[in-house]
Amino acid sequence: MNLSVWRGAVLCVVMEEFGGPEVLRARQAEDPTPGPGQVLVDVAYASVTFVETQVRSGNGPFGRPALPRVPGNGVGGRVVAVGPDVDPALMGTVVVTTTGGAGGYAERALARADEVVPVPPGLALKDAIALLADGRTALLLFRQAEVEPGEKVLVEAAAGGVGSLLVQLAVRAGARVVGAARGDRKAELVTSLGAPCVDYSKDEWLRMVRDAADGELDVVFDGVGGPIGTAAVGALRPGGRVSLYGMASGAAATLDADDLAARGIRTLGLFAAPGRAETHPLIAEALRLAADGILRPIVGQVFPLAAAAEAHAAIEARATVGKTLLAVGAPDSDR
Repeated sequence: MNLSVWRGAVLCVVMEEFGGPEVLRARQAEDPTPGPGQVLVDVAYASVTFVETQVRSGNGPFGRPALPRVPGNGVGGRVVAVGPDVDPALMGTVVVTTTGGAGGYAERALARADEVVPVPPGLALKDAIALLADGRTALLLFRQAEVEPGEKVLVEAAAGGVGSLLVQLAVRAGARVVGAARGDRKAELVTSLGAPCVDYSKDEWLRMVRDAADGELDVVFDGVGGPIGTAAVGALRPGGRVSLYGMASGAAATLDADDLAARGIRTLGLFAAPGRAETHPLIAEALRLAADGILRPIVGQVFPLAAAAEAHAAIEARATVGKTLLAVGAPDSDR
């Protein structure tokens, strides 16, 4: 039996063409019905990512998807319907989940039942959704890098969703951490997480990093790419590690394979999307660490669902800190 409790139209944000933020328009759509293996989530918050702004512009890393499209891959809310073969005990559970790449900018969204992660008691839903993608990514990158106590670590884009978590993980591991970000607001955030912050819009930013770290770096988490990432890799000691996790500049760092090999630099990062068997436990662990007060997700700005275009514009203008969310509805889903 399909246990749907909703009928009628829902509000969503539709993208019918590629272009600037203005192509994101609020529309009414038919209420979705979960099929086999699916659940329907009454969405309270939807995650907004930098990659989604690239997809919207037509310059996404995986090509151009078919249109029209409802963007959004991460949502948090309450399960209000289940498909015919799904355990009805999921009904009413507050969860975070991915949607398979689209459909998240909506009042209700479909997801695979085996993709949902229950939100632990004591953790606010907006904090949980902030960790859905960024938490699992930060944990995976940090484990790859094998940061040791006393090592000198640079985190670029340190005021971003992933960067702010990497700063916290490295500080907690006993590393000597330096953050790099742009502007006073971001610097204040990074400092509040326990690390000095250098503004990489300044000409002497790399010298300031070396001064703050007191020498060459052991690990660089490169979330910017371009000239910033390229320069940071040059500040690594022989035998160091660089972890590539983003291209906020719009381009990858220029890495010379021969130079890296000669210096014994290991290149790490997310070169292939991890599978569910790896990501599901990482998400659950990130939520647990936040519920226990060990990780503090940074939700920097929240926009109404109908203002998704404004959220995209803010991300592209580098005017955001931490995670950007869309507040969709269902306030009773939060806790």
